[in-house]
Amino acid sequence: MDGNYYSSNTAPGTPAPEQPQNPYVAESPKKQKKKPGFKTGLFVGIAATLVACLIIVFAVGSWATGGLLNAKTIGKLNLLNSVIHEYYYKDVDESDLQTGLYKGIMEGLNDPYTAYYTPTEAKALEESLTGNYAGIGAGLTQDKTTMVVTVSFVYDGSPAKEAGLQKGDVIVSADGIDATSMELSDFVQKIRGEEGTDVTLTVSRDGKEQDYTLTRRTIQVPSVSHRMLSDNVGYIRITEFSSGTADEFDSALKDLQGKGMTSVIFDLRDNPGGLVDAVTKILDELLPEGTVVYTVDHDGKREDYTSDAATYLDMPMAVLINGNSASASEIFSGAIRDFKAGTLIGTTSYGKGVVQSTMPLGDGSLVKLTTMEYFTPSGENIQGKGITPDIEVEYEFTGDADAVAKKTEEELTTEDYLNDSQVKAAFDKLTGK
Repeated sequence: MDGNYYSSNTAPGTPAPEQPQNPYVAESPKKQKKKPGFKTGLFVGIAATLVACLIIVFAVGSWATGGLLNAKTIGKLNLLNSVIHEYYYKDVDESDLQTGLYKGIMEGLNDPYTAYYTPTEAKALEESLTGNYAGIGAGLTQDKTTMVVTVSFVYDGSPAKEAGLQKGDVIVSADGIDATSMELSDFVQKIRGEEGTDVTLTVSRDGKEQDYTLTRRTIQVPSVSHRMLSDNVGYIRITEFSSGTADEFDSALKDLQGKGMTSVIFDLRDNPGGLVDAVTKILDELLPEGTVVYTVDHDGKREDYTSDAATYLDMPMAVLINGNSASASEIFSGAIRDFKAGTLIGTTSYGKGVVQSTMPLGDGSLVKLTTMEYFTPSGENIQGKGITPDIEVEYEFTGDADAVAKKTEEELTTEDYLNDSQVKAAFDKLTGK
């Protein structure tokens, strides 16, 4: 998805995954200890597939005599349907009304992470988890209060880069649809579409609005980038935790180790989360034996995800976080903190300590339902609180942001990175400068 994030300045160290901001994480096939009936697909928490339980959504008749769809409720629904067909000024598509019912029942939980997805939306969601989709190649973020959507990252060689979009641009609308009128995860679907089709974005930059028409292309989003800074300090940015992230991370880590890395910065700023198996695989490479995260469900059942003693990274580490570092990013940060394996630097993270399960309904649609809470190794649930960094540093870019925006990642220098106040704080911590 062309997903979420922000920053009015262009700093080389600020990541921006192409995932919408309802963060999610899916269950790890490796750290198993899984519950019977659960399989890969869990969100920001762990993925479960309870198909049988949800087939009853279509068995409306069985609820007609009581419970949710009692006689009074059904009567009122029929009355509303009659009013719509009698008085609404346009022709009505019955399937649209039915979809509205399905979405409405999930919205009744007043949980921003629970939602009903149509077959088309479900397919787009699945594509986002693999990191492959037809879009514009930009990371987006949405302010939780104002709902303003901002470009946080533009991928090299993407339609967004070719059109001239820049980090810090405010997306006002997509094909006339107001960006502030919906959650980012929904707005992203307006930007994405079939390969070869166009989307027109109205963009605000420096107070001036301009329209950009971009042709969607299939985007394979790299979720990990890396480079060696001076003083043998490695830098690894993880923009999301998707299905290929653990392998990308392993390659990046080995490359830097081969170049003589003696300390490392992990940049998780603006990383909205992803699959739990991805983050736990990475933590297994970094941490000694122990529980890296655990979940607790409605019945109080606990599920542990662990690191074994086979490998761990024995060198100074720093982790960069900010207010858009969520879910799987917080699993990562919480584990590093509780194992006392590294220093957290930046600003307080998003604060998402609950888990969603994806549940297919048999017709291609699915629901994403909050089913668990997760806890850091020390037993902390960070829902609504986030993780406070060990060293608090506000973001500031002291270099020439416009010049940096025109560079590819390969062209960036160590100086460009150290003009980012949070990267510099991490570098100084690791080098003792």
